[in-house]
Amino acid sequence: MNDVEIRPADAEEDAAACAAIYAPYVAGAATSFEETPPGETELARRIAAAAERHAWLVAVLEGKVVGFAYAGPHRGRPSYRWSVEVSVYVEEAHHGAGAGRALYTALLERLRARGFRTACAGITLPNEASVALHEGLGFTPIGTYQKIGWKAGAWRDVGWWQLQLAPQGDEPPPEPH
Repeated sequence: MNDVEIRPADAEEDAAACAAIYAPYVAGAATSFEETPPGETELARRIAAAAERHAWLVAVLEGKVVGFAYAGPHRGRPSYRWSVEVSVYVEEAHHGAGAGRALYTALLERLRARGFRTACAGITLPNEASVALHEGLGFTPIGTYQKIGWKAGAWRDVGWWQLQLAPQGDEPPPEPH
């Protein structure tokens, strides 16, 4: 997927495409623990919120958004502010073509530049493709929440993977920006 363009998402321009890409992950799979696919207005709100402090990127191929990746807070308490949770979603027709890797590579570079130190990713299991993508980018498994959510007719496990974005010394790091 050499011709893919990775760029920051525009809340107004890209929300409908992101909503369309995300909907099958919500409605037709256990991948997302949301139960109702969010619409364009909600995705526009999420894109704008992510862009304020973290990032939301889209992959564009031949003028069409085919995937997106974003980061948000890992947890709400202040001491977690150097850590982020990341996610990537790619239109099914483009699975395995490199869009997810390109999105995550750009996202992780942006997060490093903003001063974040740790990226965490939760993966509903089983999901061999997502595990391979994350581990291929250097994420390491750190644990599993067992039977944590009911989705698609069964209790689901969520595995957690973590990636060190920058060294962590003994002194407080600069604030992420």
